[in-house]
Amino acid sequence: MLPPVNTDEEWDAVVPDETVMRRGAEDLCARLGLAGAPLARFPDGTQPVYAVGEEHVLKLFPSASARDGIAEGHVLTHIQGRLPVPTPHVRDFGPYENGWRYVLMSRLRGENLAHVWDRVPPGDRERLVGDIGATMAALHSLDTEPLEDVLGPGDWGAFLDRRRAGAVEQQRSHGLPPAWLEQIPDFLASVPLPCAPRRSLLHTEVMRQHFLAAPDPGGWRLTGLFDFEPAMIGDRAYDFVAVGLFVTRGDPALLARLAKAYGHTFEPSQLLAYTLLHVYSNLPWYMRELHVPADRTLHSLAETWFGTAS
Repeated sequence: MLPPVNTDEEWDAVVPDETVMRRGAEDLCARLGLAGAPLARFPDGTQPVYAVGEEHVLKLFPSASARDGIAEGHVLTHIQGRLPVPTPHVRDFGPYENGWRYVLMSRLRGENLAHVWDRVPPGDRERLVGDIGATMAALHSLDTEPLEDVLGPGDWGAFLDRRRAGAVEQQRSHGLPPAWLEQIPDFLASVPLPCAPRRSLLHTEVMRQHFLAAPDPGGWRLTGLFDFEPAMIGDRAYDFVAVGLFVTRGDPALLARLAKAYGHTFEPSQLLAYTLLHVYSNLPWYMRELHVPADRTLHSLAETWFGTAS
């Protein structure tokens, strides 16, 4: 029911087209024993995702991102019930047709934390970021051996070497001005990063956008963490890139609260180095979102985004 999607052009033609996608989703739901269940496509996210009634979520992965579907199915199964925050329970996952894959999972409750953040009182925000820190500590403590044949990058040192080699060009492609670009090689050379760190399971996109929350009589609580498709195995510090950019957003007190709950504080320069080496790094975007120090140096930027209150 769904055509092959192996190129960017095929992706653009098929994935946004709801007349095509819905037929495939309905057919797959019927095969999974959910024929006739109402479907509602979520507006956010890279992959097509549908609420299936009130209890299920169906996430589809075209062949171009089939490995992400394999990763998400295995990671969600591995972590089920093992984190302080609920994650989707996998009902089924596997191949569909024409290279497509799917994950059928339980539907989490609550509202997207990014959407409700402005409504959350300061005290509750501190508790929420503390809960995020505790969740990350639990995630990073899990045994990675069952996922070693599913998740990359394998050799962490080789991964870092590849990322360093393309770091300047990646930021140039996003429009970073030359005055910043010329600082990148020396900055990266000045920051020691482990080539063989303790291997941790990484979400890689720990953002407000990937948490759900809801108010209860005691205040706001986290009710879910989702989107494990870009998961990796590597240095735990790599997971704090998205934390500083998209959870605490340059607020040193909030980052300190999160780090205390996590049980470890990382050097700001290390986290900015990983920001530059991150697979999805886009420094000009982050600079539009967050404060940029007046001296416009990477060392000051590291302290501004990833420093913690004393």
